[in-house]
Amino acid sequence: MLSRTADHVYWMARYMERAENLARILDVHHRMSLLPQSAGEIERQWTATLDIMGMLGAYRAQHDVIDTDTVMHFLMFDRDNPSSIVSCLRAARENAHTVRGTLTSELWEAINATWLKVNDFAPSRLAETGPTEFFDWVKYRSHLSRGVTVGTMLRDEAFHFTRLGTFIERADNTLRILDVKYHLLRGAHTPNDAAVDYYQWSALLHSVSAFEIYRRVYRDQITPSRVAELLLLRPDMPRSLAYCMREVYGLLQAVANGRSAETQRRAGEFEASLRFGRIEELMRDGLHPYLDSALERILDLGQRISDDFLVPVTT
Repeated sequence: MLSRTADHVYWMARYMERAENLARILDVHHRMSLLPQSAGEIERQWTATLDIMGMLGAYRAQHDVIDTDTVMHFLMFDRDNPSSIVSCLRAARENAHTVRGTLTSELWEAINATWLKVNDFAPSRLAETGPTEFFDWVKYRSHLSRGVTVGTMLRDEAFHFTRLGTFIERADNTLRILDVKYHLLRGAHTPNDAAVDYYQWSALLHSVSAFEIYRRVYRDQITPSRVAELLLLRPDMPRSLAYCMREVYGLLQAVANGRSAETQRRAGEFEASLRFGRIEELMRDGLHPYLDSALERILDLGQRISDDFLVPVTT
């Protein structure tokens, strides 16, 4: 496959997955905003979220104040923010359009219709109805495009690079969601806030479609260590790091070329550490250092995939 074609389908999938994950993060923030909180606490939460998502600098360059309405608009509709939901959906559509002949007509129509429809969600409309409808719609459109991909595309290299983009992006975002929420919630927890604590951890699980899965697997109260175990080590949880890395490793084997042996080795080593790892070992020195290290490994794999397979970035 031409590296340019691989590049476009890979980033098409990454941008669609990124839009969905951003909608998930904002959805859990919206759920938590329904709880009584001080202005300082709200600002602290948004600052941490922007920082872990790598957007704090870009936000501060445009805005002096961190508040819910401004941050939500920045992350949802700001077309000057390349990582906003609207910008991600536009980028997914542009990449799909460039390689339209490689995609099935059903997949192209799903992605194109998503871009056309998103313009109907004006910020003024959401101010009246609330953002939940928009978040659910973004997640639904991502699910639709992913389902059409699996249901209609030939199992060739275009399909493999599309799936590779999906799982690299999902692994990245699962780590970021867990990192920011784990430390915010741990810091805010007090023994007298059991009901609030339960609601917050429940919101975190809902944000990654894991609440029902958690109940089925553990059948017990929600605890931070079990949430971390579910999102990092469960190979049967479709948004866990272990699941994503198993897929990434298999896909790298499917598209291997003469330059990708080291990338494949690093992915396999990471996947094996998750397959045989224990949450007690991961948390021995604190969860945050592990999450930082894991995110660095994902970023390294993403860069290596670009170097091995995709179009070089020109400066």
